[in-house]
Amino acid sequence: MYSNAEKIEWTLIFVAEFGRKFGLTTKQAFNYLTRYKGIDFIDRHYDYVHTQSFQSMINDICEYCHRKGGALL
Repeated sequence: MYSNAEKIEWTLIFVAEFGRKFGLTTKQAFNYLTRYKGIDFIDRHYDYVHTQSFQSMINDICEYCHRKGGALL
């Protein structure tokens, strides 16, 4: 499958891009994605999410987190 290093690298870049879109620091973005289960979603579905564009996944994960109680849209 995928190594932990690959998953971590992709996830860190995703978190930074997510934060950039919403004006958050990387730490704030990570905390938000953790709290509203976005990181868990990425971990469980990495085989799919890493094949999509960051922009597409940012939108999809944002919607997912919103359904879990997140306020960003």
